[in-house]
Amino acid sequence: MELYHVLNRGVDKRKIFMNDKDYFRFIHDLYEFNDQDRVNTTSRYFNQMNDIGCRNTERKKRKLLVDIHVFCLMPNHYHLLLSPRVADGIPRFMKKMNMGYAKYFNQKYERTGALFQGRYKSVLVKSESHFIHLPYYIHLNPLDLITPGWREKKLSNPRSAINFLNNYRWSSFLDYIGKTNFPSVTMRKFLSDFLGGPKKYKLNMVDWLKDMNCKDKEISSVVLE
Repeated sequence: MELYHVLNRGVDKRKIFMNDKDYFRFIHDLYEFNDQDRVNTTSRYFNQMNDIGCRNTERKKRKLLVDIHVFCLMPNHYHLLLSPRVADGIPRFMKKMNMGYAKYFNQKYERTGALFQGRYKSVLVKSESHFIHLPYYIHLNPLDLITPGWREKKLSNPRSAINFLNNYRWSSFLDYIGKTNFPSVTMRKFLSDFLGGPKKYKLNMVDWLKDMNCKDKEISSVVLE
């Protein structure tokens, strides 16, 4: 299995999510555009999506382009951990995602021009060290909102940080620790089994925060800044 860390941010570091509905829309699109067939419109399904990412209408089964293992959305950027299901699965999926969400955003906020800063960045996970650290790193990104120094080990209370993550909806972290959030979006079995299951992953997250080294070459190579 090939794994890719895929990320992008708003042009000029601008916000790409202005409110909760924007976050919901992007997460919905992660589900809806993950289909080899053409998706003509997503608004009908989006309007009928409930809060845990399931839909209230019957539809044909999707033919997946990618497996979405992990995701995290931040005000001005996003992180995804993907593996392709078909040849060119990731480029096809990301083209749908970025174009579809940008169209929604520009129409909603009456703007024109590029929303994202160029083409998305895609980093192949080549080493075991990179593979082990990456889910933690992606899920910890929301800490930038409350304690930006976490990468430099300037974190006085790891458990308080975890409590913040427990209430941050816009990532797959909650589903990985056993709290139903957006379960239909991600394929979690592979990583969850490797990480020891929901309880162990949550405990390990605290240890990872205590022991992390922000200069680890495997992590620093995929930082957006």
